[in-house]
Amino acid sequence: MTPKSSSVLRLSSYDYVIFVGTLLFSGLIGIYYGCFGTKQATVKEYLLGGKNIKIIPIAVSVAISHISGTLLIGTVADVYRYGSSIWLYVGAFVVMGLLATFVYLPVFFKLQVANIYEYLEKRFDKKIKLFALILYLLCEIFMFPIMAYTPSLSFATASGLNPSLCAFLLCVICVFYTSIGGLKTVVWTDFLQFGIITISLITLYIIGLQTTGGFLSTWNTAANGQRLDMFNFQLDLTARDSFWGYVIGGGLTSTALVIVHQTGLQKFLSLSTYKDCVWSVVHTVICMTLVHTFCVFIGLVAYSKYNDCDPLTSHLMSKHDQLLPYFVTEIGGSLPGVPGLFIATICSASLSSMSSNLNALSGVIYKDVVCEFLKKKPSDKKATNILKLIVLVIGLLCSCLVFAMEGFGEVLSMSSVIWGITQGPILGVFTLGVLFPKANHQGALYGMFVGCITVAGIAIPAKYYQRKGLLSSPTKPLSTSGCSFFNGTNFVSTNSTTLTSFHCYCIIGATVTVIVGLVISFLTKSSSSVHKDFLSPVVYSCLQKQSGENQEYSNGESAVELLQKK
Repeated sequence: MTPKSSSVLRLSSYDYVIFVGTLLFSGLIGIYYGCFGTKQATVKEYLLGGKNIKIIPIAVSVAISHISGTLLIGTVADVYRYGSSIWLYVGAFVVMGLLATFVYLPVFFKLQVANIYEYLEKRFDKKIKLFALILYLLCEIFMFPIMAYTPSLSFATASGLNPSLCAFLLCVICVFYTSIGGLKTVVWTDFLQFGIITISLITLYIIGLQTTGGFLSTWNTAANGQRLDMFNFQLDLTARDSFWGYVIGGGLTSTALVIVHQTGLQKFLSLSTYKDCVWSVVHTVICMTLVHTFCVFIGLVAYSKYNDCDPLTSHLMSKHDQLLPYFVTEIGGSLPGVPGLFIATICSASLSSMSSNLNALSGVIYKDVVCEFLKKKPSDKKATNILKLIVLVIGLLCSCLVFAMEGFGEVLSMSSVIWGITQGPILGVFTLGVLFPKANHQGALYGMFVGCITVAGIAIPAKYYQRKGLLSSPTKPLSTSGCSFFNGTNFVSTNSTTLTSFHCYCIIGATVTVIVGLVISFLTKSSSSVHKDFLSPVVYSCLQKQSGENQEYSNGESAVELLQKK
């Protein structure tokens, strides 16, 4: 194998048309819903789409808003280095769907809370809601510029523009169409962007197969390179490729990010019936599985192409995260439109996440911050204008933060720590509320606090040791024996991703929150009973069976009964 003269994406006029067209259509969707029809004139219309959006668009929107450009690039690189065991995350999506259907969503749907943190105030008290709200706001504001900056690196490299300027422009476009169009714009731009991502992944996969000799050749090469060894059933929590880590750990993490999260819940509650909500969850799992599977397939194709000449070892790349852009350059750099489609895909994945987060943030800030200072309830028109103003202010503030990303590269690697510190305890406190009737506000407060401290105490030192190379796991065999320009042999790299990944942080935070919460609740017993609407159907069904004469939970509706209800 000989090296390419240039491994940098070069954009033709066709590529710019595809990329700019994607951004233009997203903006036009915002203009349509913001300036025509109902014009998002009420809070219900702006935040919930009038509760008349269909199942499939909501499912696609939820799925794509939790698939970032970083995730697409990282999944391909992970399969190339560690094998296809990451495909087991499909099982995690199924676990997420089951937990959503039978544990969490029945409670939230029955209460019809405006935002998910209202549940904490009703179940515990206002302090718990405020604590969780602060964690949520800090996390989302911190992650917004990272979502924009990461995909902008690819476009900046190809166009020659400054990465921070590209990220800023991407943010401004997102803020524009999200602010004027509300949830309907978010959902339908997500639908458009999902189509672009799917077409791009299929295109790259087909073109890649043509360069590796077809499916059977790719499959055999992957098998010989140990890339298809994916089932490790050892009960070792530190094992990177553990089946239980991916399915159970990944399932809990996906639940924290998709279900027990304002971004996902707000979209599910925009549906009119619980049956629609469940079917939307099912289609969300299918959409996430589809994208994840194609990323795994592309990773196998990339390994088949470079199995005897690793681009990193042969100094064609500076780090493995550049594998997908390099792969696109190799197989499609000379094909008009392919590089543009790839960059549109990476930016679309980030735009969907950013717009969904902005819309959800506006609802939370309006309800739990702005309304606290208003003496009387504003009219629908005034409330909608306030929501749009919140999106503009928060969006532009986060957009300005992208200029700090370039000077603080380490901030990017700390994103998993931030997610773990915030989302783990939040998942834990909601679990404490819906599954444990005896849990009280003291237990919830101390549980969340200890959960945050525990994750920070583990994650921050782990990042330090990772930089020192002390927390690493070996990759699958790589080789440079086929490089005609590089004298190398087979080897196994040990400079790799830390064992303590984001889902580990999330599980630790949630588990500590629940355990500490239960202990404190037991020590500070409360005489007040918990209303059945605040508990999961699984819990009050068990309570009914254990205490047939106790009428406290006798009138509760199960998830199955909610499904049968029109």
